[in-house]
Amino acid sequence: MSKFINKIKSLKPTKRKIIQLYTALLFNANIKGFVSGSIYQGNTKVACVPGLNCYSCPGAVGACPLGSLQGSFSADKSTIFYVGGILLLYGIMLGRLICGWLCPFGLIQELLYKIKTPKLKKNKFTKILSYLKYVILVVFVFIIPIAYAFRDTPFPAFCKYICPAGTLEGGLSLLANKVNDSYFSMLGPIFTWKFLLMVSIIVACIFIFRMFCRFICPLGALYGLFNKISFFGVKLDNSKCVNCNLCINKCKMDIGHVGDHECISCGECVNVCPTGAIVWKGVKPAKTKIPADDINGNKKARLVTRIVSAVLMAALLVGSITYFWNDSSNKVSYGTEVGDMCYGAELPIVTPDGVSEETINPAESGKITVINFWGTWCTPCVKELPYFEQIATEYKDDVTVVAIHSSGSKETSPNYVKEYYSDSDIIFANDIPDETDTFNGEYYLNLGGSGTYPYTVIIDENGIIQEIFVKALHYEDLKAAVENILK
Repeated sequence: MSKFINKIKSLKPTKRKIIQLYTALLFNANIKGFVSGSIYQGNTKVACVPGLNCYSCPGAVGACPLGSLQGSFSADKSTIFYVGGILLLYGIMLGRLICGWLCPFGLIQELLYKIKTPKLKKNKFTKILSYLKYVILVVFVFIIPIAYAFRDTPFPAFCKYICPAGTLEGGLSLLANKVNDSYFSMLGPIFTWKFLLMVSIIVACIFIFRMFCRFICPLGALYGLFNKISFFGVKLDNSKCVNCNLCINKCKMDIGHVGDHECISCGECVNVCPTGAIVWKGVKPAKTKIPADDINGNKKARLVTRIVSAVLMAALLVGSITYFWNDSSNKVSYGTEVGDMCYGAELPIVTPDGVSEETINPAESGKITVINFWGTWCTPCVKELPYFEQIATEYKDDVTVVAIHSSGSKETSPNYVKEYYSDSDIIFANDIPDETDTFNGEYYLNLGGSGTYPYTVIIDENGIIQEIFVKALHYEDLKAAVENILK
């Protein structure tokens, strides 16, 4: 019976686990996003959460600090200072305590490690390997994104090629929803690589404590630089230390001493120190013993404090979920204005060989989509097509360009495509005849067209209208519009 009771007690979550779970829920309070299969784009997304939590997770209510940092290099100076200031604040205040207490992906790793299997203990090799994350920080978070920034092209290299949190929280969460079935057709080699990498990391975390956190995560590497000066965390009182090394042996991270750049301030070392040399920063130890008569009173006070804290935390979490569930900024309606959800339609694709049986829905490409309404009879339309071709080629990985011929004279489009765009990155299509206006076409009218050509609508990867142009465009106009959405 006693063994059973001890087993039950061992399942009781620690305070740290409760806080980890709570912050994971708070950072992903947009529960409706998992139901609708869409990404929240409200006002709170301008702020970065402290831990690694993907922007594209349907539940995410804040931005990822790493993604924001990489994107800031291609933005204006104010954005760099804004994002840099937030990270500096987090680092100075908490250091890698964020990794131990406030990181959702850290919680996932620790839960995976609880699976009963043989474990790989830390050793000299893991200590050397722990420096890999600093190489990743320098190369993938700074050097590559900054190099692309000089070309005015945002390129979050770590997010695109490595981050398993993005694949798990963002990619798989969106793909799991039936409304995003069209996304499967857009998957390519990069997603395959990231999926395999994510699976490898998840499996490794079962056998190696916080494998990603220790060897790969550049956010942890960045926060670790602030551990010595952070206001909160654990610290060692050298005057009380007897060099027994119980703290180092107890710790599952590759620390050299308490509070160094690998320490995540989990607090396990505090309980094993025989001399009380390890304490929490910012917490003054009691100098006097508590009288025996006051022990029961203090227990009651602590119980009341815990109950009040739990109620407040629960109220904040419920309030946040309710707010994001009912947030009007997360409600997107179909329409013809900037900010509206773009109408979709299955349009017949035009090839050099004629009109194909295949169709394209411009609103469901899964990428930034440039929808251009044109006609072979329209001189400004014909003159601007080379600029669309240039955009389609230069931004092939991020942008789809769909050129839709007017319903009137659409029989001329296949020959024109064959003569001038037989090997083009543009997807050509024909509009659908409308019962009341067979010349302009149904899709043109549904997207707000009113008889003026050329007419261009640019939507983001979620199908939200970002730009509308009722004029002929030049390359610079298109490039600026695409870059703004990418940023």
